[in-house]
Amino acid sequence: MSLRVVFLGTAGSIPTPKRNLSAIVIRRKEELLLFDCGEGIQRQMIQAKVGFHRKTKIFITHLHGDHILGLPGLFQTMSLWNRRKKLEVHGPRGIKAFVDAMKQTVQFTLTFPMEIFEIKNSGVMCNEKQYEVYAVWADHSVQSLAYALIEKPRPGKFYPEKARSIGVPEGPLWSKLQQGCPIKLSNGRTVKPEEVVDPPRLGRKIVYTGDTKPSEDIIKLADKADLLIHEATFSDELQERAHEDKHSTPSQAAKVAKKARVRRLVLTHISARYKDPTILLEQAKKIFPNVCVAEDFMRIDIPFFGH
Repeated sequence: MSLRVVFLGTAGSIPTPKRNLSAIVIRRKEELLLFDCGEGIQRQMIQAKVGFHRKTKIFITHLHGDHILGLPGLFQTMSLWNRRKKLEVHGPRGIKAFVDAMKQTVQFTLTFPMEIFEIKNSGVMCNEKQYEVYAVWADHSVQSLAYALIEKPRPGKFYPEKARSIGVPEGPLWSKLQQGCPIKLSNGRTVKPEEVVDPPRLGRKIVYTGDTKPSEDIIKLADKADLLIHEATFSDELQERAHEDKHSTPSQAAKVAKKARVRRLVLTHISARYKDPTILLEQAKKIFPNVCVAEDFMRIDIPFFGH
């Protein structure tokens, strides 16, 4: 099952000729999960060819303009293209007032239903059959969230030859065993799932921090993640400025990744002062080698690792 991350905007605060404002989209099967929504998002989505009609959920980290001002344009473009599917928007307190103000003042009519969820406490924000989205509070200058997309465990590998050898007929009983349920055969024997099925396999995990200082809560959220997308607005030389503005440096992001034992780290929310982000990459690599700096339209496919 495909799980692809597309970086739609990787700039911090203001756009640059090469970087749009904050937004990433995760495509899981035919569903889109959009995290943050900087200005010009619909143009980025067109270039990335991710589409406007899929089942979509939006998760906003905080109400700074570079993370939310793309919403009005996105809603209008979706309506002009006659979207019909419901759109979910999740975010901190104030997101509903922002969307309501836009709907009352901008002269267009939505062609699709919308549901707004204001997050008041950390925990599971979205619980689907195959995955959940979990949120914790980040440490920023305004109320801000970090999110994790966590797939639920998949059934272990099923061995048909083992099932046949102990007399389990092909059909519904195989399915029950794959789902972890013991069954009883016509001869009275009980067959346990572990006799014919491997242990459940963990799903994949992607964590997106939004804007934040280094945070113990985010370290816990990112524990053993396949991918951590962490802001690194300022280089290490500007650590004091990062502390004042409640942002992170590459070394700080790398320490979070190392403590959380993640597989891969991507730095984003890059200040416009860094036309060449090599310095950010080098600083992070000294602590956590498997790291890169995000670029607009960069794609990362997250495979199953068999764990």
